[in-house]
Amino acid sequence: MLDLLVVSAELQMRVHGTPDLPTLVYLPGLHGDWSLVGSFRNALAGRVRFAEVTYPHTLTWTLEDHAAAIETALAERGIKRAWLLGESFSSQIVWPLLARGRLAVQGVVLAGGFVRHPLLWAVRLAERCWGGVPLGLVTRILFGYARVSRWRFRRSPETMKGIQEFVAGMTEEGRQAAKHRLRLLSKSDLCGIAKSVKVPIYAITGVLDPVVPWFWVRRWLKRNCPALREYKVIWKADHNVLGTAPDISAQQVLKWMGAEPEGPATWLAPAAANA
Repeated sequence: MLDLLVVSAELQMRVHGTPDLPTLVYLPGLHGDWSLVGSFRNALAGRVRFAEVTYPHTLTWTLEDHAAAIETALAERGIKRAWLLGESFSSQIVWPLLARGRLAVQGVVLAGGFVRHPLLWAVRLAERCWGGVPLGLVTRILFGYARVSRWRFRRSPETMKGIQEFVAGMTEEGRQAAKHRLRLLSKSDLCGIAKSVKVPIYAITGVLDPVVPWFWVRRWLKRNCPALREYKVIWKADHNVLGTAPDISAQQVLKWMGAEPEGPATWLAPAAANA
């Protein structure tokens, strides 16, 4: 079952699955839409009610505005209790959602997420570079990545399809919106919320992640976030852990949600075995 709901100044939400299933709300990374989560969604099919979001190409919304729009979309769909899956950029929206307390959050999974980015200078540099590079060059770079991805994701046609759709749909408005999200990241400091939150927090990331170096993020969370339950690092996955290891990621998320029996974690990187 698929519903399409457009609310809050173009924020879009699609809901897959029936209301009797536990609800998992996917909030996307810097790209801002659901184009790259198809394989992960398919791996969860029939076991959770999966709500996914696409953000508008806004240049004015704050993190709080994003959180409020998500609350509105969920409320209009009758969703009052849910797990949150915050991917990369959207981890910065998860924390305000928890602080606002208007949604009954049962648990949080950070996918390549963080509290405050460990390399703020890199975020600021990316913002400047992203805004200064012509759209044509950005598109050519993305098409090059798509060509490489044909081999890498040859066994995951849903992921490949999502990458191609994302690249083909890149516009100047989308590029400026991504730059705005980088600006939000550079100014964000939500450490106070993370230190006091009571909701169970889990995290998953790929072992190859230069975008958000997980060893610094994990160390901060273990020292400062009492609600952290587990932090898993996945072999052969990168920053986009949900897309590069969809089946493994889905298995882990289902276990955290209590929707999948425990089993041997042979796919964990050695550094994460005792996390």
